[in-house]
Amino acid sequence: MLDNKKLWVDSIVEIELGISKANFSTWFKNTYISKQEDDIIFLSVPNAFVKDWLLNKFHKFILKALRNVSSNVRGVEYIIQKEGDKERDSRLEQTERPPVNSQMKLNELYINKEDNLNPKYVFDSFIVGSFNELAHAASQAVIKNLGTTYNPLYIYGGTGLGKTHLLQSMGNHLKNTANKKIFYMTSEKYVSEYVDSIRNNTPHIFKDKYKKYDMLIVDDIQFFSKKEGSQDELFHLFNYLHENNKQLIFSSDKPPRQISNLEDRLRSRFEGGMIIEVSKPDYESRVAILRSKLKSINFFLPDDTVEHIATNILDNIRELEGILNAVVCQSQLKNKELSASEIKQLVKNSSKQRKTVSIKDVLKAVCDFYNIDEKSLYEKTRRKEVVKPRQIAMYILRQDFNTSYPYIGQKLGGRDHTTVIHACEKIKAALKNSPALEQEIDHIKSVIYSGQALAGATISDQN
Repeated sequence: MLDNKKLWVDSIVEIELGISKANFSTWFKNTYISKQEDDIIFLSVPNAFVKDWLLNKFHKFILKALRNVSSNVRGVEYIIQKEGDKERDSRLEQTERPPVNSQMKLNELYINKEDNLNPKYVFDSFIVGSFNELAHAASQAVIKNLGTTYNPLYIYGGTGLGKTHLLQSMGNHLKNTANKKIFYMTSEKYVSEYVDSIRNNTPHIFKDKYKKYDMLIVDDIQFFSKKEGSQDELFHLFNYLHENNKQLIFSSDKPPRQISNLEDRLRSRFEGGMIIEVSKPDYESRVAILRSKLKSINFFLPDDTVEHIATNILDNIRELEGILNAVVCQSQLKNKELSASEIKQLVKNSSKQRKTVSIKDVLKAVCDFYNIDEKSLYEKTRRKEVVKPRQIAMYILRQDFNTSYPYIGQKLGGRDHTTVIHACEKIKAALKNSPALEQEIDHIKSVIYSGQALAGATISDQN
């Protein structure tokens, strides 16, 4: 393997190309590889704040960059630099580390290697809003009736919406109050261990490893797509745990039916319990999240600054915490409180630019959700599996973008405007008595608006 300095210099070249200049300067300054052991890279960082941010925001990106330089890298660990033990990396601009703001009390939290639970993820720090209240309520039911209520529990939603926080909060609660055996893992880790068991001729050890737990939490289920052997092992493990009233909890970025190349028998297991979506936080929830975070780190920002961040950072909780971390970190680096204009500039640099939505974006999101060919929306067919998605597409185009009825009809196969009116009214009426339909449409909208603001979004003239 390459020496520490060259490995990191070559890796951060790729990292710098993949992130903004502000993020690179803020989070990768004064970082270096301190040692390598058993193909594990130990990356030194200036303080616990940077460590936490790199681990949660850039870990996969860092690991990928390191592996692109050296394929032998198996993992990355983050350690706090000790004074007098800094290998200065000439690739990065070097400045002396300023003293940590006296308001900041950053206690380093370690992930427990026996259960993979991070002690910082607890219910007390989980903000409940309209966007996640159903998932939170289900989690409370699970911890009170382990293995019998909502088993399995399947939570899905976009990245950075707090799914992992909620999953680990359940595990930490039961671990600390009921002395239950809990294990949290990512799907990627499960697949990796399965592959290792084949290579090492130890499949029997792998098969028995997870049967001892009262609760098994598996994150990012979508990673099982196309992994046939791993799916088979998970299917049998699922059956064993479920039959013995052990709790199973899964998360993904999409519902089971939207995960491609997933075996039907495994998909049916996921759909046999409670499936709940976590959507994007509304404005009030974003403000509450920011204030809770500020309180937890004992850092002050004026109300108008908090509201400015909440108004402009719309996509997910991770981005909210990211800009807040950037504000705090910049305050540390400059050893002073940032002005309102400096904070607004940070927000401007971090927030994504709005873009116009095309009709094709809407139709693709609808067709992907219902797993139908986009061409079928334009055809003169009354097949049930096509009629409903087409009506929903018409409804979204009209309701969210105020597109004219004749224009919608023209773009969807040259239909009469009265057909569009009928479709919109039918969906509107159905929504009054169908929470499931409302959830389906909300998920489709979340895909359409991914990476852009709902308010002010417009439809382009692209088909």
